[in-house]
Amino acid sequence: MKKHHFSWSGLYLTIVFIILYAPIVYLVVYSFSAGTTMEKYHGFSLRHYADLFADTRMITIVFNTLIVALLAALIATIVGTLGALAIKETRGKVHNSLLSLNNVLMVSPDVIIGASFLIFFTMLGIRLGFVSVLLSHIAFCIPIVVLMVLPKLNELSPTLVD
Repeated sequence: MKKHHFSWSGLYLTIVFIILYAPIVYLVVYSFSAGTTMEKYHGFSLRHYADLFADTRMITIVFNTLIVALLAALIATIVGTLGALAIKETRGKVHNSLLSLNNVLMVSPDVIIGASFLIFFTMLGIRLGFVSVLLSHIAFCIPIVVLMVLPKLNELSPTLVD
């Protein structure tokens, strides 16, 4: 029988997970409260969810979010896979340069990337809306796809790519 010993790393990990997930649990529990504030639980109620689903604007927002997510994932998967295929065929300095450019979006904070796209679209005169949000999400997802697909391509037999 295996004995469990105390470890500081396990304690640290437990504390980190509690800090990360406690606010989410708090929000979920209080979303079912009958009260209007989150100071005290006022009993179980689905009133807030009924109000949410009765608001057509919110339903439209959720629908648009799902459309952006699905389209961005589909297009980024296609473009990212083609990009990974192209990077796999390069060698030397070009290969390293392409990988470095791909990793720029991976190491940049999301807020900086979002602000950069906002400035970029504004400078080009592109109207901010569904298309600009979709393009930004696609550009954000492509490096992730490349980093996920490229190692798998390197494992494949070269004859399968042809």
